[in-house]
Amino acid sequence: MSTGHSEINEFHWLMDMVQTIDVGLMVLDRDYRVRLWNGFMENHSGQSAAYVIGNKLFELFPDLPEGWFRRKAESVFMLESRAFTTWEQRPYLLRFKNYRPITGTADFMYQNITLIPLVSPDGSINHVGVILYDVTDIAIGKLALEAANAGLARLSRTDRLTELNNRGYWEECLKAEFARVQRSKHPSTLIMFDIDHFKKVNDTYGHQAGDEVIRVTSRTLRGSIRTTDIAGRYGGEEFTVILVDTNADQGLYLAERIRKKIEAQTVTFEQLEIRFTISLGIAQANPQMADHTQWIQGADMALYQAKHGGRNQAVVFHPEKTD
Repeated sequence: MSTGHSEINEFHWLMDMVQTIDVGLMVLDRDYRVRLWNGFMENHSGQSAAYVIGNKLFELFPDLPEGWFRRKAESVFMLESRAFTTWEQRPYLLRFKNYRPITGTADFMYQNITLIPLVSPDGSINHVGVILYDVTDIAIGKLALEAANAGLARLSRTDRLTELNNRGYWEECLKAEFARVQRSKHPSTLIMFDIDHFKKVNDTYGHQAGDEVIRVTSRTLRGSIRTTDIAGRYGGEEFTVILVDTNADQGLYLAERIRKKIEAQTVTFEQLEIRFTISLGIAQANPQMADHTQWIQGADMALYQAKHGGRNQAVVFHPEKTD
């Protein structure tokens, strides 16, 4: 009697642990009917064990990706070994609300999942145990760290005043684009431009007004290019943009569009109205260029011609016309 009584106590303690442990536990048979549903699962799903047990998991949770979960479970039945999935592979198995106060910004509970083969008395595997771990704190912490690192990386390559790529990062992009053009032989065009008589703007209206002129120029540039194009602030009032898969004639068309937009607008700063123009140089990469610096030199030479030709114009670099 004492032995039987002890076994009953052990079974009672075991079931009490199953029901109160702070992880989700469920058991499924080969038809994916629920055979065990512990307290954690009840509390977070809002569905009682009495209601769930005997029903198919996919009917209870139609949003559960059936094909994916079946493949996972069948490998456990067939190979008689455990299977795992982490929140990074799939954020959750069953969409439970997140009730943790520290990570309250998460809309759902991030979960790690372990599937375990359960051996019957005859040695067969007819059930699989599913353990569901709440890893929301870990997931949110890692995601926040990744976001912070991404933000720092973005800040390290962004010019604060214009929100364009800074010169260092932009020039790395130019090097990579030049190498790509050399391999692929696809066209690529570089535009360099600056604000005409910018010193006069600063001297007349002040440096803060000059900063606003630079910001407006940046916004106009960003609103004129494609997502594949790479714009940057080269320095001071000078701007650059790499036009991927674009020839010089297409680059000239864009340059003229930007020039006309700038010419047509008025910058208002502290009740002051400022009008200004830009000059642009356009250079298409060509096989005669040894490296990306010669590409910059070509665009810079065209910009020089635009300046000395009267400003407020765009000029295309023609290598055959240079000495």
